[in-house]
Amino acid sequence: MVKCTHKGCGKEFKEEENVDNACQYHAGAPVFHEGLKGWSCCKKRVDDFDEFLAIPGCTHGRHTTEIAVAPTTAKPAAEEKPAAAAAHVTKEGVEVYGKPAAAAAAPPAAVAPAPEKPKEEKPQVLEEDDESIPVPEGTTCKRRGCGRVWKDAATSRGEGAEAVCHYHPGAPIFHEGSKGWSCCPRKVLDFDEFLKIEGCKEGKHLFVGSSNETEELVDCRTDWYQTQTNVILSIFAKNKEDTKVKFNSDSVEVDIKMKGNKRYKKTFPLFTTIDVDNSKFTVLSTKLEINMKKTSGISWASLEPSDAIKTWTTFGVLGTGGTVGSKEMYYNADSPLDFIKK
Repeated sequence: MVKCTHKGCGKEFKEEENVDNACQYHAGAPVFHEGLKGWSCCKKRVDDFDEFLAIPGCTHGRHTTEIAVAPTTAKPAAEEKPAAAAAHVTKEGVEVYGKPAAAAAAPPAAVAPAPEKPKEEKPQVLEEDDESIPVPEGTTCKRRGCGRVWKDAATSRGEGAEAVCHYHPGAPIFHEGSKGWSCCPRKVLDFDEFLKIEGCKEGKHLFVGSSNETEELVDCRTDWYQTQTNVILSIFAKNKEDTKVKFNSDSVEVDIKMKGNKRYKKTFPLFTTIDVDNSKFTVLSTKLEINMKKTSGISWASLEPSDAIKTWTTFGVLGTGGTVGSKEMYYNADSPLDFIKK
């Protein structure tokens, strides 16, 4: 297989499987300004470099192996300036140009700085893979500058060349147009060339990490609203790595794995039943949006069942039988009143 050269893609592909919209990439150029990172074709900006590399492409098309060449504009040759005439000629015949320089003042005596005490560096603990954890197909090595994709245990963790990880232990540095790594002396101007700088350190790949760290369960802010046909629940969570939602007829189970070994896990019992097959969820950059289809058009007094609720706003219905504004009360067999009585 060959590797796609589109910015933001970098996936390996087979030409016979290269179809329209198979590639998701960035058509613009990287933008770094005042600590923010993003792409000229996208509005999203992030602070962290790893989050910048993870920004999904905004353009769809076919994979390619062609290398994009940045357009160059030739600068016009500088106009030749006439040679300046000599200001005066000394007795010895030496031509002097410009004003004679004033005698330089004697520099102050240099003061030797006090020797700094060497800082004690803490030994860096390198995270290793827990080989008991299965690696999903297509997973890319998490070490910076590597880019190897998991194939199988014999290839990616064996003794061959593909099992060796070439990575950068340092951080990316962008200064006055130059790009490089804090652990390497090499600096380049083009962003694509920066991504191609080979790692300066060798080790083992990091595909899934270690499970030794204690997972931290966190709480996230939630909000919900409803229409006559749907209930929409929003869970505000950033830096999501994996999101799972399971719909049940009377509850919804949410499991969000985030960066920094954090996790949000909760089961929401529902006020009344939902249509599981027609319910769905959408993962956004700042939140998880869960859209639940009602089994009836009644209004929910709350998201979860509660004995404390006695009254609530309901949706109006056209005709003589209805709820709000009706002269006669219309009782539905699956109404919240019946649900609370149970």
